[in-house]
Amino acid sequence: MRSLFTKSTEALSSLVDVLLQLPDSQKYAEPCEALSEATIGQHTRHIIELYQCLLAGYPAGKINYDDRKRNALYENDITAAVDVIKDIQLNLEQPDKSVTLVCGTDGQSVCIESNYLREVLYNLEHCIHHQALIKVALVSIKDMAIATGFGVAPSTLQYRQQCAQ
Repeated sequence: MRSLFTKSTEALSSLVDVLLQLPDSQKYAEPCEALSEATIGQHTRHIIELYQCLLAGYPAGKINYDDRKRNALYENDITAAVDVIKDIQLNLEQPDKSVTLVCGTDGQSVCIESNYLREVLYNLEHCIHHQALIKVALVSIKDMAIATGFGVAPSTLQYRQQCAQ
């Protein structure tokens, strides 16, 4: 059985594969009507920044997904996005430990106990969800080799495989 870290790294690699196939960087930052004028870059940035929050909060054991930087570079520059995704992949595998999720950025934050592995799983599922949205934006782009499982939950892929037998 593949580890949670392996699955996360594979999901991020499939995102990189798609990004590197885009015919030009304009498509990355171009609003998509099917995504309510959001861009592939914005969805990619969102994936990146949640992983960054997880990794930044790990040492102190406090993770706040609401306290994202919203770095426009990652939504406008494919190379920068790919570089930071590769950095996330290199640093994701950490020992499990208890962490506190801090929800909110104001003085009325709510804290919830969790653990690192649970949050890696959350980020994996979140990544797959946004990949599904990115896939919608890719429909109009010709000559893209998109993996069958891109943007599809592993449990759905397994179910489909069972139905086909």
